[in-house]
Amino acid sequence: MTEPARRGLFVTIEGGDGAGKSTQAALLEEWLIEAGRTVVRTREPGGTDFGLEVREIVLHSRGHITARAEALLYAADRAQHIATKVRPALERGEVVIQDRYIDSSVAYQGAGRVLDGSEIRRLSEWATEDLRPDLTILIDLDEDLARQRLNNAEKRFDRLEAEKNDFHRRVRESFLSIASSEPDRFVVVDGALPAGEISTLIRARLAPLLFSPAG
Repeated sequence: MTEPARRGLFVTIEGGDGAGKSTQAALLEEWLIEAGRTVVRTREPGGTDFGLEVREIVLHSRGHITARAEALLYAADRAQHIATKVRPALERGEVVIQDRYIDSSVAYQGAGRVLDGSEIRRLSEWATEDLRPDLTILIDLDEDLARQRLNNAEKRFDRLEAEKNDFHRRVRESFLSIASSEPDRFVVVDGALPAGEISTLIRARLAPLLFSPAG
C-alpha cells in the first residue's frame, strides 16, 4: 500500500516499563517547542477518548483477557488513534512524539505473550494503513533495574507491569532484535544513563531529520 505524502515528523519512543519513556518524551517536547516546532505528544493506548477506554480495559481489567484478544484491542486503539490524531497532525506539518507504537505490540503481545510477532505486526500495519515512524527511540534497560524503578515509584502496577521478569526479559530481547534489524529507523540508548545524557543522544540523532528540508 502506498503511504500518503506528509510533511510532519513521526517519532516513536519504545522500551520496557520503567525505562523512562515519559521523561524523555517530555524533554524532547520541550526542546522541539523551543526550536519553533508544533508538537503533538501522545501515547498508545490512550491517545484518544476511545483509546482511554481501551487503556482501562487492557491495563486494568479485573477479568482475564486472552493474548489474542489483548492484541486485537491494541490494534483497534491504534487504528483509531492514527486515523483521527496522528495522520492529521502529520498532514499539518507537526511533529508527533508518541509513547509506544507497533513495536510495542510485537514485543509485548508477540514475544511477551508468545504469539507470532510477524502476525502481530501485519495486524497493526493493516490497522494503521502502513504508517511508519521516521525515527524510533528505544530506551533499553535491564528488566531487573526497571522493576526496581517501578517498585521505588510506589505505584499500582497495571496488568503488564505486574508480569514476571521472564515476560519482561522476552519483551526486552524482542525490542533489541527489532532495533538490530532496522538500524536506519532506530536509535538505541542506555536507559541507565542520566536523563540529561539520554536526551542529548536523542537530540543528536533527531536533529538531521528535524532540520532537513523534508522535516
